[in-house]
Amino acid sequence: MHREQHPKSWNEIKTNDSWAIFKIMGEFVNGYEKLSKIGPCVSIFGSARTKPDHKYYKLAVDVASKIVEHGYGVITGGGPGIMEAGNKGAHTAGGTSVGLNIELPFEQHDNPYIDHDKSLDFDYFFVRKVMFVKYSQGFVVMPGGFGTLDELFEAITLIQTNKIEKFPIILVGTDFWEGLLDWVKATLLDKFENISAKDLDLIHLVDSADEVINILNDFYEEYRLSPNF
Repeated sequence: MHREQHPKSWNEIKTNDSWAIFKIMGEFVNGYEKLSKIGPCVSIFGSARTKPDHKYYKLAVDVASKIVEHGYGVITGGGPGIMEAGNKGAHTAGGTSVGLNIELPFEQHDNPYIDHDKSLDFDYFFVRKVMFVKYSQGFVVMPGGFGTLDELFEAITLIQTNKIEKFPIILVGTDFWEGLLDWVKATLLDKFENISAKDLDLIHLVDSADEVINILNDFYEEYRLSPNF
């Protein structure tokens, strides 16, 4: 006789949630242990869908190479597209190349340019984002989708609310970012006054690898900040 399947009780759900804490803790511990050894790094974000023949893929390779040449390592989300380009530039230039991979049902797979001892896998986006913020000296944000925007606005929010020390946020690609920045200034700042003008001070819009490097070097020369860890 067929037995009817009953949905899980609230107690069962709460028990599963409690046990998930240990998996979350494990991801934090593993991330902290590995990333605390990498030295000063800059995170590069952007679309996983950008192809190697695209101008922004090539620019991301150039940006990452120059970042390494100026004494930083590179952290990416570990996947294809702009992430691969960032790791490729760092790897080719002989620098630290870190990949924080996320388990996804599509798009994501780790790229071959990550240092073998610096490739980490995450199940939880929020743990992964903590690692980006904690171990980055700056964010270089190439054109991307929802994930890229999420990481960008999370960093801005944390700096705005003084939850983390400020660091430069560099948007690369005027043709991609200019419309968003115009909306932020015209709507969030001027029309509705939902932000302050100083909230935009750390956001820079550039189109070249040299501009990225100049902003990073000028920032750390002015503030003389040590790594975040």
